[in-house]
Formats: sequence, structure tokens, C-alpha cells
Amino acid sequence: MPIAVETLVRAPVETVWACWTTPEDIMAWNAASDDWHTTRAEIDLVPGGRFLSRMEAKDGSAGFDFEGSFVRIEPLSMIESVFGGRHLKVWFQTAPGGTIVREVFDPETDNPVEMQRQGWQAILDNFARHVEAKVAAEPVAD
Repeated sequence: MPIAVETLVRAPVETVWACWTTPEDIMAWNAASDDWHTTRAEIDLVPGGRFLSRMEAKDGSAGFDFEGSFVRIEPLSMIESVFGGRHLKVWFQTAPGGTIVREVFDPETDNPVEMQRQGWQAILDNFARHVEAKVAAEPVAD
């Protein structure tokens, strides 16, 4: 059974999409806790294109590559990908107050489903904080 996580990001869909698909932004938000970080991100956002995020514990004790390929891209709306034989779909939906980001993914078998849900939700929450801080730091147009 697939796992779903979602959040409301208080930003326009164009900004949310850009932060989701830009390597420098990915490196800023892609971690489930403060003791992890993403040290490298690559993305070729086309069907058949590849993505890679190198995630490492800040103390150097562990690390892994999260990588896969894109199946379908609907700009500003949906990204479908595969990684390690599993599927992931991410939807971006304009909503009152911002953009809802919803991820649905196939679980892996090594960790409990609830642990996976909490980890992916924590990363998604980091994403929302990153985007909202970026929007807040933008100059206000006259």
C-alpha cells in the first residue's frame, strides 16, 4: 500500500516548483532531521532524465544516494518518477493561501511504514520552511 504525505506551502506554485526542481534549493531542504544534510543534488527534469541526491549524516557516520529517473513531468502540476524499483508521484496544487504539495510513494521493506511516513513528512516540512523563508526574504515590489 502506498504512503502519502502532504503540506501547504505558503508560496505561489511557480516558486514551489522552482524550489523542488533546483539543485541548490534541494540541497537546502532535503533532510529529515538537523543531523543530516544533502551534500550533492543533480536533476535532469525531463521524462527519462535522472535525479540524484546524496544524503549524509553531518557527523560522517552514514550516507546514501537517493536516485532514480523521471517518468512523467507536467510542469507546475505533477512529477512522476521511479527509484530503486519503487514509484513516486508528487502533485503541486494551487490552494487558498499557497500550494499543496502531495507525495505518494511505494514503501520500502526495511523500515516500518510509520517511520517512513514520518521521515518523508519531515523532509516535506523542511521543504515548506525553506520555500516560505525564501519568499519572505524576497524584496517587496513597489
